[in-house]
Amino acid sequence: MKDRIKKIMDNEDLTPAKFADQLQINRAVISHILNDRNNPSLDVVLKILSEKDYINSDWLLNGIGSMYKEGYDITPKREKERSLFNLADTSTVDSEDESKYAKESQVRKQENVGNTTDNQLINATSTKEKKIKQIIIYYSDNTFESFTPH
Repeated sequence: MKDRIKKIMDNEDLTPAKFADQLQINRAVISHILNDRNNPSLDVVLKILSEKDYINSDWLLNGIGSMYKEGYDITPKREKERSLFNLADTSTVDSEDESKYAKESQVRKQENVGNTTDNQLINATSTKEKKIKQIIIYYSDNTFESFTPH
């Protein structure tokens, strides 16, 4: 199942942290699954299937059938993004024009940066002193040690 979870993340161009955030679970849970430390719990599987309702449950649980439910566009996210850039006929644009347009858009972005913070009140927030609560060290032989300051 770990490989199928990884395939979902790859197709959607998600890091383990972003994937965990989408599922509203602790990032360490996904890390442990991907590193073969733990198997996915029922809770994790249910969160994947509820948050990503287009994933075929038979495929996720057993590897049977297609990754996506019938009717879902199976083009990976990053290929969709690439195809947007392929819509323009790039054969008519030479490299000199491309660099001119790139510089122009960069200048426009920089001009807009200063306008966004004018007349805005910035509230300073006080930060509380942070103290170390616990340190956990994980070893390659799947053992760990926990240290708590006195």
